[in-house]
Amino acid sequence: MAKDEIVWGILGTSKINDKVVVPMHHAPKCRVKAIASRSAGKAQAAAQKYGLAQAYDSYEALLADPEIDAVYIPLPNHLHVEWTIKSVEAGKHVLCEKPIGLNVQQAERLIAARDKSGRYIQEAFMVRTHPQWLKVRALIEEGAIGELRAVTGGFTYYNTNAQDIRNHSEMGGGGLLDIGCYPITTSRLILGREPKRVVALMERDPSFEVDRLGSVLMDFDGVQASFFYSTQTYPYQRMQFHGTTGRVEVEIPFNAPNDRPTRLLLSKQGEADRWLELPVCDQYGVAAAVFAEAILNGTPQAIALEDARANMQVIDAVFRSARSGAWESVA
Repeated sequence: MAKDEIVWGILGTSKINDKVVVPMHHAPKCRVKAIASRSAGKAQAAAQKYGLAQAYDSYEALLADPEIDAVYIPLPNHLHVEWTIKSVEAGKHVLCEKPIGLNVQQAERLIAARDKSGRYIQEAFMVRTHPQWLKVRALIEEGAIGELRAVTGGFTYYNTNAQDIRNHSEMGGGGLLDIGCYPITTSRLILGREPKRVVALMERDPSFEVDRLGSVLMDFDGVQASFFYSTQTYPYQRMQFHGTTGRVEVEIPFNAPNDRPTRLLLSKQGEADRWLELPVCDQYGVAAAVFAEAILNGTPQAIALEDARANMQVIDAVFRSARSGAWESVA
């Protein structure tokens, strides 16, 4: 008998679960059964909080549950590869928080693990399946702003908490891996190709030794994409796509609200600016549903693991450029 739902388990009690678990549980063809922590108390408290049937006091115990088909991994960045590989070896499909690895070599290890296991692995860039980004791509493909020539954007927040894992370099912390990756993946999504080279300026926190401010220029061979990011600046996020006859601006590109419509500002030559509203949705629920549908139907997933590798190639090049002070090829 064919399955009609994907049963999920959650590896870890990360704070982001507050955004993910309930929408995932209510997403079409999805049911979240269990959550695991290395602390039995934390697991039980999280299961009660989210209304889950089962709490496990180890990740291994959850992976041994035969009813669970797929796991969501919100663990610290440096643990993503280890537990993704353990999960697929246990027969589970994996939706892993971004960045899925710390460099392109780690992404290659995951591709090998996927091919060996026959399980799906996907990087949890929820923005990639949000309707507002699919609309941006459609507008540009249909020529709504003429020929796309430039992309600009920014993503910032302020966080100087020494206990926060994002400020721990040994745990894969820092701004580029946390938020700078978003303008990279969305630029690549909209352009449908990879940048040839990048140049970057980066500033590191003298105490945390993580990158806290960066500016990046990506050369897409005819389109220039630039953005800044910071983990110690007043919160801001915006993306803009500039064409020969118009412009599209994404009002809330990355932390899209789940309680009101998202909006795109369309500016066109000879016309009044107008806001385009996209219906209310929860991007975490959408991403879980799309991933589950691919598993159930045996069809290609929305974001191939090869795309995660390509995004990491750009990130690696940005880090190299920040060190060298020169243009670096993306390859």
